[in-house]
Amino acid sequence: MEKYNRFGNHKVTRLSVHIVWVTKYRYSVLRGDIQKRARELIIQMCDAESVEILGGVVSKDHIHLHIEYPPKMAISDFVKSIKGRTSRLIQKEYPELSKRYWGKHFWAIGYGAWSSGNITDGAHSRIFGTS
Repeated sequence: MEKYNRFGNHKVTRLSVHIVWVTKYRYSVLRGDIQKRARELIIQMCDAESVEILGGVVSKDHIHLHIEYPPKMAISDFVKSIKGRTSRLIQKEYPELSKRYWGKHFWAIGYGAWSSGNITDGAHSRIFGTS
């Protein structure tokens, strides 16, 4: 079995998703210390929620995050939580951002999420009877 499989009573899961969200107005503020702090906060939150980071990038105006998550987690709740906490803490720790984000909204509304499958060719042929 793969490294990221989660085992429980009568189940094996590997749920992964690629999530992207952007800064409000696509301002390029994720640079230097702010970029490093955003990365640290995301790692902390993922650890606290039993979310495994498979890959990710903190770019100057957006975040890419590829995660493996537990089956009971709703991605919408996770994104809401991670965006809310990072927004509050980054704006608190870097008061100079208030000149751009006077409304206390650091991230733009919404996000993108794409699931990533785990079916191998062998499993696909057994399920659908193709060769």
